[in-house]
Amino acid sequence: MTAAALLETSGLVARYGDFQALYGVDIAISGGQTVAVIGANGAGKSTLLHSIAGLHPGSGDAVRFDGRVIGHLSAAEIVALGIALVPEGRRLFTSLSVEENLLIGGYGSRRAGRDGHWTLDAVFDLFPVLAERRRLPADRLSGGQQQMTAFGRALMSNPRLLLCDEVSLGLSPAVVRDIYAALPAIRESGATVLLVEQDLQRALEVADRVYCLMEGRVTLEGKPAQLDIADIRRAYFGM
Repeated sequence: MTAAALLETSGLVARYGDFQALYGVDIAISGGQTVAVIGANGAGKSTLLHSIAGLHPGSGDAVRFDGRVIGHLSAAEIVALGIALVPEGRRLFTSLSVEENLLIGGYGSRRAGRDGHWTLDAVFDLFPVLAERRRLPADRLSGGQQQMTAFGRALMSNPRLLLCDEVSLGLSPAVVRDIYAALPAIRESGATVLLVEQDLQRALEVADRVYCLMEGRVTLEGKPAQLDIADIRRAYFGM
């Protein structure tokens, strides 16, 4: 395992039947970092997050968290270790209230006996609009408010590693700005962040390190300040 890496994938392969989605993907994330995975639709970004989160089987010993092989663990076991996913599409319990969705997010960490910064009050401080709507069912929220609820639900597990899938997809620029404005507080709470993002500019602004995927392979990696925009575009589009 790479020195000081909180999470590492080594030769990660993922398949859907006969279709291969990831081809030997290697990434390493140090504690306290924000790392962005960029790439076009179908590049394998979400599959990478799902493999880490235990939602896509077959990772075996290709995924390590804090030095421990976790590819064989279930999604519930991985949450208990301190990895939480903000999924693409939010996946809220729409008939439950905002507060109930948030409390469900904290269930796994309570069972594991892991406490931390993120409580209902802390989430409402981060996203005040949710406090105003805490009794409303999730299907009565706007898309942006649902995304905030999905973030809050993941934070309620007090994760050491927060996986964020397609942060800005389908949201207005104002809402995207609010979501990204919350990232510093999330990092200050002790969480490391791995985010999937199609918005190149956003990813480069917030990330300590960037990985670009194309057709299931890492085509570029490095610190944003050291990457040439032309190289990024070639790695992103294959041009």
